[in-house]
Amino acid sequence: MNELDIVKLVKPFKSLKVGIQGTIVLKYSDNDFEVEFFDENGESIDVVTISKKYLELVTKYSNQ
Repeated sequence: MNELDIVKLVKPFKSLKVGIQGTIVLKYSDNDFEVEFFDENGESIDVVTISKKYLELVTKYSNQ
């Protein structure tokens, strides 16, 4: 997983529910990321530092 990839939450984390999607905005390491999560209307819910074990890759970013 890398910056700008779309990810999905696969385990509950803080007040965020399983299935919510977000964008990786910063990659700290291969296991730790800063992710901005959005609601179904595209509104930002929260930005969190989170471990890879809570995430599943949905869409890999492509600049083409």
